Amino acid sequence: MKSHNDLRVYQESMDLVTEIYMVTNNFPDLEKFGLTSQIRRASVSIPSNIAEGAARESKKEFKRFLYIGLGAASELETQIEISNRLGFIDDSKTLKDKIFYIKRMLMKLIQTLKD
Repeated sequence: MKSHNDLRVYQESMDLVTEIYMVTNNFPDLEKFGLTSQIRRASVSIPSNIAEGAARESKKEFKRFLYIGLGAASELETQIEISNRLGFIDDSKTLKDKIFYIKRMLMKLIQTLKD
């Protein structure tokens, strides 16, 4: 298998992490250890799990980590919606579209790894 760095879903999720960090820089200071931290951890979890899974010995283990990344993407999607409702993000559509795209890519990759 190629390196995780070669996977498009990994590259896209790394770009998302960068964007998430920039967006959350504008969150209220009161959220520094709350929502800001949770959003950042969830976003970092996506490419981290892709990388860790790709380094595993079997397709089954890789799939398991991709599912964890998928869960982190869903968690992030929810946190972005909460941030939008609280007025911390003006327009969450672009971020949610990117997360949805990454989730679709993860599902397609999972499907290609059938046992």
